[in-house]
Amino acid sequence: MLVGESPVMQELRSRIMRIAQTSFTVLIEGESGVGKELVAREIHACSHRRRGPFVAVNCAAIVETLVEAELFGIEDRTATGVRGRRGKFELANGGTMFLDEVADLSPAAQAKLLRVLQDMAVERVGAASPHLVDVRLLAATNRGLRQLVDAGRFRHDLYYRLSGVEIRVAPLRDRRTDIPLLMRHFVDRHHRGHALRFSPAAVEALIDYGWPGNVRQLGRAIERAVALSTGPTITVADLPEDISREYRQLVPEASFDTSLRAWSSRYVRLVLDRCEGNKRRACDLLDISYHTLKSHLEYTAGGSPPIDVVAKEDDGRQELRSPTAG
Repeated sequence: MLVGESPVMQELRSRIMRIAQTSFTVLIEGESGVGKELVAREIHACSHRRRGPFVAVNCAAIVETLVEAELFGIEDRTATGVRGRRGKFELANGGTMFLDEVADLSPAAQAKLLRVLQDMAVERVGAASPHLVDVRLLAATNRGLRQLVDAGRFRHDLYYRLSGVEIRVAPLRDRRTDIPLLMRHFVDRHHRGHALRFSPAAVEALIDYGWPGNVRQLGRAIERAVALSTGPTITVADLPEDISREYRQLVPEASFDTSLRAWSSRYVRLVLDRCEGNKRRACDLLDISYHTLKSHLEYTAGGSPPIDVVAKEDDGRQELRSPTAG
């Protein structure tokens, strides 16, 4: 499930729908953790092959000596004690094959894959003849294949076979407006059956963070916060150390906002966190009025109030609310 309503996600969904109606090989590029397999599954689910199998293979996880047997299969009694089995391409017959981290294939495996794409036939290890297969291939990489071709580390002919249709999945830092929706999605998956919300400071900390590990890292961060929180509100202290430490530095990214108001609003949220959400106590500590506190909580450099993510206790549904609501 692809979560997000940002312009880049809307464009991605539109591109997926158009590509799904074809049978072309697709190359999906993007940083680690952006959701390349989710994109591949969405293409399969929207295609005429959706009733067929979807077979995903992580090329980086296969021992090099076993790549051919895993992808193309092996004949019975090829060696003593070896039992014959179908490879991933045969298992995907009539459906879609997804090769993740295709750049990690060895030169020999790249040559075999090229032959499969040219002939749509696979030859098991030890077999005398190939079998035809009907498979749509989707490939993904977190490294630029064009650069690997130029460096002589990836076959140029295979690159041209894979790259006729390309999809680039944006990193999470380029679609920060989707982070509250992703938070809600992960809270729904991991919350422990009681009402749960994020404090305004925790929400802002998660939105501001750079996310080198992208959506996968965000999911782990939410999982950790849900596991470690001791009350109904997840605060900055419940977030992973690298995220909370960066937020406590009180210096917003220069490209985001460097105004005095941005700094003071962040400080107000941190104080409210430390007061466990008690606004009266926070006002006393900051020596400001409730009206001023509310103004700081409503402020973001983007012009819209930060969002509080709430998981309902009764049926597991959530709602997005302003941190000053209720």
